[in-house]
Amino acid sequence: MTADTAAPAGPSPEVEKARRSRAPLALLAARVALVVLKRATLLAVLLALVFVTVELLPGDAADATSERGESAADTEARRRLLGLDRPVLERFWDWMSGLPTGDLGVSARGEKVSDLLSSAFPNTLVLGGLALLLTAVLSLALGCWAALRPGGRVDRAVSGTATAVLALPEFVVAVALVLLLSLWTGWLPAVTLTDADGTPADWTMLILPVLALTVPQAGWNVRIVRAALADEARAPHVETAVLDGLPPHRVLTHHVLPGALPTITAGLATSTGMLLGGAVVVETIFNHPGIGSVLASAVADRDSPVIAGVTALSGAVITGVLLLADLVRDMTAGGRR
Repeated sequence: MTADTAAPAGPSPEVEKARRSRAPLALLAARVALVVLKRATLLAVLLALVFVTVELLPGDAADATSERGESAADTEARRRLLGLDRPVLERFWDWMSGLPTGDLGVSARGEKVSDLLSSAFPNTLVLGGLALLLTAVLSLALGCWAALRPGGRVDRAVSGTATAVLALPEFVVAVALVLLLSLWTGWLPAVTLTDADGTPADWTMLILPVLALTVPQAGWNVRIVRAALADEARAPHVETAVLDGLPPHRVLTHHVLPGALPTITAGLATSTGMLLGGAVVVETIFNHPGIGSVLASAVADRDSPVIAGVTALSGAVITGVLLLADLVRDMTAGGRR
């Protein structure tokens, strides 16, 4: 080998840069896959508990859906038709095996569960989505307003009101809204009427249910926003911005709020489950055509496939929102690094 033989060239800067950029993406993908696996396992355990809990209730779907004057032989025949004579874990496994293909089974009244939920669940998602959006807007606006003057009158008023409001259950807020905005003033309809397609007949019928869901969650999230902003305000880069003489609103929007976003996003994501749970109660009060009435009928009918279907769809939505919050947190942390 001669002295002037060229040494083997290493990877080019472009190749090395592409390799370094792929590593965080692969790590993020692995982390997302692990989180999905953990939450899918938790959801499977929860669905198994649904089947077992319904099994422990007095009576079964055959008894609950029997017609007046029906003979015991007819009830027993329906019990065999529904598979209720088989062990509960065997029925659960059969139901779970169809879940990956979107087959949610058949209800105790002979309807496909997927068809039953396809008309009701979108109405609940609209209701919950609007409430989540309004919660985010109110909590950010009020939390930032209070943070502009820490310890001032606005800060004390916002924090005190938020503490009082978050303790109110959705049904109490719903009843108060009906009394105030419907019965006493007549401004808004107290119940929801539906069109032929099963959706609310008028958009004003969404206002009271959305407000009933929003008020408690807004109180909870205002406190989260205010605490996150207070923690971030003590960061060195924020103190430097204040010493540089930047206006308070610019310090808040450009230096404090970006660092507090992961905590704020996590709080809003947590509210998703609470909103879906509260929607069941609120929909019943306002006669909203969502999963509330479907779930109430399913519990009365001891209908395991329908209850499990509602649980599976709600769990999938909550998991998706939590994953989105995790991605926002990782992207924000990566940008700050």
